[in-house]
Amino acid sequence: MNLTLHLTENCNLCCTYCLREKCPRDMTEEVLYKACDLAFSKGTRAGLCFFGGEPLLKKDLIYKALDYCKEKSAETGKRFDCKMTTNGTLLDEAFLKRAREAEMVIGLSFDGKAQDVCRRYADKNKSPTSAVVEKKARMLLKLIPNSVAMMTFAPEAIPYYAESVKYLHELGFMRITANLAYGKNVSWSDSDLDLLKVELEKTSEYLVSLFEKDDRLSFGPLHSKMLENIKGHNPAEKCHLGVRQMPVTPAGDLYPCTSFIGDKDYYLGNVFDGVDSDAATRIAAKSHIPATCLECDLVKRCTNSCGCANRMNTGNENEVSPLQCTYERMVIEASDNLGDRLYTIDSDRFMKRFCG
Repeated sequence: MNLTLHLTENCNLCCTYCLREKCPRDMTEEVLYKACDLAFSKGTRAGLCFFGGEPLLKKDLIYKALDYCKEKSAETGKRFDCKMTTNGTLLDEAFLKRAREAEMVIGLSFDGKAQDVCRRYADKNKSPTSAVVEKKARMLLKLIPNSVAMMTFAPEAIPYYAESVKYLHELGFMRITANLAYGKNVSWSDSDLDLLKVELEKTSEYLVSLFEKDDRLSFGPLHSKMLENIKGHNPAEKCHLGVRQMPVTPAGDLYPCTSFIGDKDYYLGNVFDGVDSDAATRIAAKSHIPATCLECDLVKRCTNSCGCANRMNTGNENEVSPLQCTYERMVIEASDNLGDRLYTIDSDRFMKRFCG
């Protein structure tokens, strides 16, 4: 079973697009251990994602979980996998060595050249974070080279989009993701989306130049959309409202996804009593392709059934926002154009890299 542990609701940054309300509410050791037990209770493997707030504010809990799950893995014979999403400011060499020992996958929330536009410290001066996070990123890549850079772009940061991809790759990241900022704290205009299209085109040019030099970079969303199309995968099938990954609140409550936390209609149980199977079945049945998308030619290439994103944008998990629809169309078109260009440049290398 895969669980996302919200170790704390506190954070040392005040990102402008963040939807989480910071407060000094932390997970207790009792909840932590019960969550670990629950992760090992079903299936052939246990998976934990350390999350927040900023999870490294509760580094002690992460260490305890790693120790406990190592023992549980030995006792049960089940594999234990772990990952963490962090803003990176509190990373240190001792933690990274421990994380490497546990084969932890780390996702670094780092907006590249746009870092100081939206991601600043929560002090009275809202101090910039870019210099600190760049230093920590270099340390991270030295010790855990397969780490992922995770960019989130609000409208005001879009002019830095393509430049940020190049910057992060030159830092040493071989895997980069990029997502739009959604929700009540951002407001997208048509001109913002027009500029995003230009930045995606610039990013595609950079990816072409890397391919020509046989320099590898996995960049989501463009490479992800390309691979899904080649392999016939439907991204809408990734959302199963709690079937694959459940968040655990500091109090130990279970919900199908982060944006549903606190909604009693989507309460799945708690780490003490386990998952309410009837509630899980009822909630999983709510996940389906929105009616407005059924006749669309791109229905099997779009993340239209992501209940979490839909709820953030429209308030309804089964209603896709015009922003999400426009963005998905834009990315699909850009990825198809990129794929055609890469195949034309070197079809053999393209087939080996993307079709193997």
